[in-house]
Amino acid sequence: MSDRRAIILAGGMGTRLRPYTVVLPKPLMPVGDYPILEVIIRQLAHFGFNHITLTVNHQADLIRSFFGDGSKWNIKIDYSLEDKPLSTMGPLTLIKDLPENFLVMNGDILTDLDFGQFYQQHVSEKALFTISSAIREQVNLYGVLEKDAQGNLTRFLEKPKHTFLVSMGVYMLSREVLQYIPQNVSYGFDQLMLQFLEKKKNVAVKPFSGYWLDIGRPDDYMQAIEEFEQMKSAFLHE
Repeated sequence: MSDRRAIILAGGMGTRLRPYTVVLPKPLMPVGDYPILEVIIRQLAHFGFNHITLTVNHQADLIRSFFGDGSKWNIKIDYSLEDKPLSTMGPLTLIKDLPENFLVMNGDILTDLDFGQFYQQHVSEKALFTISSAIREQVNLYGVLEKDAQGNLTRFLEKPKHTFLVSMGVYMLSREVLQYIPQNVSYGFDQLMLQFLEKKKNVAVKPFSGYWLDIGRPDDYMQAIEEFEQMKSAFLHE
């Protein structure tokens, strides 16, 4: 198997998850017996990734102390330290040895995505940028009124539901993407996507129907703790 490289974004402040993240950085928040970032690293190692770079900023020393050089999981782990927050895409400009294709993902995701298949599909399609996506449903908490020009009620919807296709925070990138990211400034996924749309660059979107949860909010974190125990073997392939 050829080398597989992954970049995990682990430098955020975790403000949405406070007060949990007052002491621990979000990637070290426990889910079951493991920090969420260790779950991700175990998954990537299972799917053949052998070199992981953690982009770190907030409480970087704690993360580095826990994960070390990756030998515990038989992979190579190194670190890219930001001296200021660079958002989601900006940190990539600090890493000078990126291969032709590489995975980028947030460090607070619980999913049973087959990362190996996702990697291989991007490579075989020779894609510029590939997004793993999931369907999310949002319920309006209010009854919705619709009226005509005279102000008369024409329709009433009781707590309507809307579905959206959203980014999972898991991406595959070609090295060509780096030429679109400005150096040493905060630059996010949203800004890059708007730039690609403006330049009419093709971005592949791959819907995923399995399990996915971003643990960035307290309610989602508590849900992750509960569901991890029920699905532990699916997440850790044990």
